Amino acid sequence: MTLKRILLAAAGMGALMATAPAYADDIVLRALMEDVPETQIIETMLPDFEKETGIKVEFEKIGYPDMHDKLVSQLVSPQSYYNLLEVDFLWAGEFPAAGWLADLKPFIEKSNYDLSPFIPSTLDLLGRTPDSLQILPMYNYSMGLIYRKDLLADPKLQEAFKTATGKDLAAPKTLAEYVEISKFMKANADVAGAAMQGQRGDPNSMEFSNYLFSSGGSYLGDGKKVTLDSPEGKVALDLYVDNIKNGAQQGALSANLDDTLRLMCSGKAFSMVTYWWMLPQIDNAEKCPDVAGKVALTTMPGGHGESGGWGWGIPKNVSPEEQEAAWKFIQWVQSKDVSIARALQGHAPVRADVYTDAKVLEKYPYYKEAQEIVATGKSFPIFAYSAQYEDVLGTHLSQAGGGEATTEEALKGAAKGLEELLAK
Repeated sequence: MTLKRILLAAAGMGALMATAPAYADDIVLRALMEDVPETQIIETMLPDFEKETGIKVEFEKIGYPDMHDKLVSQLVSPQSYYNLLEVDFLWAGEFPAAGWLADLKPFIEKSNYDLSPFIPSTLDLLGRTPDSLQILPMYNYSMGLIYRKDLLADPKLQEAFKTATGKDLAAPKTLAEYVEISKFMKANADVAGAAMQGQRGDPNSMEFSNYLFSSGGSYLGDGKKVTLDSPEGKVALDLYVDNIKNGAQQGALSANLDDTLRLMCSGKAFSMVTYWWMLPQIDNAEKCPDVAGKVALTTMPGGHGESGGWGWGIPKNVSPEEQEAAWKFIQWVQSKDVSIARALQGHAPVRADVYTDAKVLEKYPYYKEAQEIVATGKSFPIFAYSAQYEDVLGTHLSQAGGGEATTEEALKGAAKGLEELLAK
């Protein structure tokens, strides 16, 4: 069955794709979307949704750093220009607390939409409560390690590593082993050992979180007690700074996700700590011919990576007709068949039935590893000021990476900043 037929079949199922209401032809759904592969996958399918419903959908694609402020300016206005929302999990505390989102429960009950296939953790990550559900999962971005298996298997590199360390060159099992191999690759393989996104804010905060969780550290303990400034946190930051300085590409402190993807795709890096769904983008003979067939995916060495996700929301400050149209789109795009069609193009599912689909596993066997990455992932602190804390943490990480502060000073500063925001 062709992709188009799959989508049309999904669009035609039951009450979900009943005849479009009379107002549909007059409605244009507008969403501010992060410019990443997941958005591009959905964008190619929008004409099918419009054909079946008469509802046109327009995506405005921008980089992540500009999204939050641009959305907030609309959500606090009398009427939002964006009537369909893509919401990062980091905003899942702030947006509901501010009263900007419509509760999706009435829409779910009215349409008899089945939530049971959604992985429970993806719903919880986005703030589900017993009384309210304001964000429906869109996709997850749990993080793992993508690495060059061909470089690990290179006889000359294996011999050099054995001579230098007395150990066999193999996929790392601990964070310390990973940083050691990263530095070795930079010194011996004519590549960056790690394509690192050290840009201050979201990029380096998310990247460092993997080091923290892999070292056994955490941001918060019981009762929201800040636990970042700990021996495990010190180990994590020491290794992170070591890799920034001695394993990463030149300019890593200003690099973001796009920069690391280009570097890895070009064959000029051994590894990258990144979202697991980047693998199909890198392991693509047309997009990345220099590394396709040479890369593998695994959980973060140490066993835990950072887990996050995006969801769909509907703003309160738009008309009831626009809200109904937005809900119709959300049902469609997160339906099983459309989710499977997205997965066949590299989508990171939030539905369990997509991970176990035979067609998906046949094309992407590594979805088994992806399930493990999602299952073992841990979350960045989620509260009303999560986005602000990214900037606080990112500043201290940049100072440590750039030599402006010791790792001890940076860790204490980042912990204090978290305490202050939690107390607001």
